[in-house]
Amino acid sequence: MSNNKNSLVPEAREALNRFKMEAASEVGVNLKQGYNGDLTSKQAGSVGGQMVKKMIQAYENGMK
Repeated sequence: MSNNKNSLVPEAREALNRFKMEAASEVGVNLKQGYNGDLTSKQAGSVGGQMVKKMIQAYENGMK
């Protein structure tokens, strides 16, 4: 079975990374390139939640 990280197209991986960095800056979490295992669960959840919120907004805007 393949790992999702290894199955992404390089351009998609870069776009997803930019999206994650943008979401993190919007919620005030400082991410660094590479490993970010020192984040608290609250910080990681804030970044993920912001990403989902932006994806839902983009989908809803596309439906209009």
